[in-house]
Amino acid sequence: MAKAKAPGLTWNRHGKPVWRASAAAIKAGYPLRSANLSSLADDEQALLKRCNRLQIEMKAWLAGYHNAAPRYDGTIASLIRFYQSDPESGYHALKPSSRHPYDVYSRMLTAEVGERRIDAIDGRDIKRWFKAWSEPEREGGRRKVPAARMAITVLKSALHHGKISKLQGCADLKSILDDMEFEMVRPRTAAPTAADVIALRKAAHALGHHRAALAYALQFEGPLRLWDAVGQWLRLDDARPSALIDGNRKWIGPIWALIDGNLIFRETPTKTEDTTGARLVIDLRLCPMIMEELALIPDSERSGPLVVNPTTGLPYSEWRWRALWKRCVAAAGVDPAIWSRDLRAGGNTEGQRSGAPLDDRRKVMGHSAASRTTAQVYDRDVLESQRRVARARVAQRAKDEG
Repeated sequence: MAKAKAPGLTWNRHGKPVWRASAAAIKAGYPLRSANLSSLADDEQALLKRCNRLQIEMKAWLAGYHNAAPRYDGTIASLIRFYQSDPESGYHALKPSSRHPYDVYSRMLTAEVGERRIDAIDGRDIKRWFKAWSEPEREGGRRKVPAARMAITVLKSALHHGKISKLQGCADLKSILDDMEFEMVRPRTAAPTAADVIALRKAAHALGHHRAALAYALQFEGPLRLWDAVGQWLRLDDARPSALIDGNRKWIGPIWALIDGNLIFRETPTKTEDTTGARLVIDLRLCPMIMEELALIPDSERSGPLVVNPTTGLPYSEWRWRALWKRCVAAAGVDPAIWSRDLRAGGNTEGQRSGAPLDDRRKVMGHSAASRTTAQVYDRDVLESQRRVARARVAQRAKDEG
């Protein structure tokens, strides 16, 4: 059977239809680079209609119509635009790390079901969409349940804002969604070991990415969240101050000034800075992997961001970090199912195996205690907990190696 043809329509190597924006539109900053239309693969008429609609919207954007105030016309696409543009929307309260997936799935919803009228959608439609969105990209591949659930989350958030704004149809569909249950994502169990981290650090050094090895050590022995170890690039309109700006983005993350003369590292994690205010306080002298990496960095290089890409001289972008991680995993022979952010879980697991008290581990991880918020735990208290956990982990590591 001949594949359908339409403006912008391409077919990927798995035989799935994908609409792609023109090079000129992408260069001009058009927000929707591509749209996965696999759910319409078996309905040629609907597929062609969607491609034509996407092409028209792209040309309208290029003509400047995107500057007009968003108008709600009862469709999902107009609801998404309203949700992202209304200053009273919860979308604007999202942190950059959370806003990015919301942007990705907002574009997906607009491309795949944006033309549907909200007052004509029922639970059966949602079930069909969830099934299509969770289908694997290729036969025998892993089902994309997390992606499907994230799409539902974004849709519910937009509908919630539409409901409180009294937009037609939003309250009813939000109520339907609230009554529905969707397939759950199985919790991650990957917990890399100290041996895995040593192999990953060795691979990073072999590839010439020496500061990445430091980041791996910080994530595991800190144990720091990924973005608290390498930082993140944000849009310029983010309210937080930054001393590093590159084009239309700015960077926020750990810098050398967070490490004092006694090698005590103090940082307020991005996850807690607006909530409990929990701080991480780490005696790096009790973290052998981190100390090994620090010994390789001369004093003359200890300024600015802790972790930088040797290719650019700037902190890693998200996609460059993912690409490097895949290369390190392959070179180290580590289970490819392990993610970079799993290093923190591996560190906590080692702490648990070492017999370190739960309350100490909770403070080290920056979690709130049951009886009091972590904001009430003083630096000294957190530091002593970290020291006890670190000593227990090193002792456990020695047993494992012996």
